[in-house]
Amino acid sequence: MGLGAWLLFAVVLALVVGRGIHLADRRSPGSAAALTNAGPAPAVSVVPVRTGRRRVPLPPVGVGLAASAVALETAGYVARLSGATGPAARLLSMDAPYSLPRMFIAALFAAAAFAAVAGAARNPGRRTWWLAVAAVAAAVSTVKAGSTVHADAMTALAGAAGFAGAVAVSAFVAACGLAALTFVSRTERRDRRRVLGCLAGYAGASVGLGAVAGVLDGHWAVAATFLEETGEALAGVAFLVAVLIGVAPRLVLPAGWVLRREDDAASLEAPQRLPGAEGAARG
Repeated sequence: MGLGAWLLFAVVLALVVGRGIHLADRRSPGSAAALTNAGPAPAVSVVPVRTGRRRVPLPPVGVGLAASAVALETAGYVARLSGATGPAARLLSMDAPYSLPRMFIAALFAAAAFAAVAGAARNPGRRTWWLAVAAVAAAVSTVKAGSTVHADAMTALAGAAGFAGAVAVSAFVAACGLAALTFVSRTERRDRRRVLGCLAGYAGASVGLGAVAGVLDGHWAVAATFLEETGEALAGVAFLVAVLIGVAPRLVLPAGWVLRREDDAASLEAPQRLPGAEGAARG
């Protein structure tokens, strides 16, 4: 009974509101009825509307890298589930030092670091930003390749403050790193959101999904590790593409796109400004 009363009230209210909107539309200056009863409309100034950002599609090389990442992590996942041992299983391990999946992620961040350094050398006006990005990418690549510093630090923190405390400290350190890079890039107007977003995604996969894997056991822990490592790999692909968009846009943007940003003339593969780029809005 109460539900029926509320339904009836909602219907009546909708009819009243709809009728009011209809009358307001008829009496508005731009409606057909208002134009019929009134004389010529006065001239109004037209305010140009800024078009939204175009979404950058994932280039073919990015699709290939993402597919390779998923394939490597899936091979390691299957090997872990099957209980395989030996050199092949060690090589395909999702989280063993110097395994193929980890070296793949490390190579992604190493390539991004080299690209960022090249961008800093090519564009002095953005040197601080790109060098900071290169430093972060190089650190991630070094730790991911074969270092056990992260695992050793988590073990030490877990022994001192418990597992929850270790995760909290790890999340705090990741947040501080992102905050520092955000401060360094406070004057940036491009690439900042993409790069920081990819790094945040990598940190979320490493810390968040790593914490989930740490509290599970058996097949569930293996599945959580698979999600963690796959998330890190895909974040690495996105990070590399984001860096290339900033320093070598013609490698990732469609050929028909006009480079609209003011300093695209300093990109690695576009030494001269393309026709039509002058005076355009910054992307």
